[in-house]
Amino acid sequence: MNMNFKDMAGMLKQVQQISQKMEDVQRELAKLTVTGEAGGGMVKVTANGKHEILKVEIEKDLLSPNEQDMLQDLIVAATNKALQESTRVAQEEMLKATGGMMNQMDFLKDLNIGGGRA
Repeated sequence: MNMNFKDMAGMLKQVQQISQKMEDVQRELAKLTVTGEAGGGMVKVTANGKHEILKVEIEKDLLSPNEQDMLQDLIVAATNKALQESTRVAQEEMLKATGGMMNQMDFLKDLNIGGGRA
């Protein structure tokens, strides 16, 4: 395969454009929020598109010492739902930004989220 300088320059320009789009998307993902709920909305966990937990809301009735086990289970469930949604949104936004040129495994590693798993 014979590549000339013009082809290489064009490829480099595309890589730079994709890199810039990825940086833009990462900034946007930090602003984007998703919420996971458990127990019919009794526990809500809000995360951003970079897998950072921003807020936990707990219905007052669950704060009783008698409800501690259920509360802990609901927090775990709501957190997992929020993080799953965060991963889905991050994948969707990154694929849009790169025009599908990157596979999800690669960009998750680049974002340092999801442990490289889709």
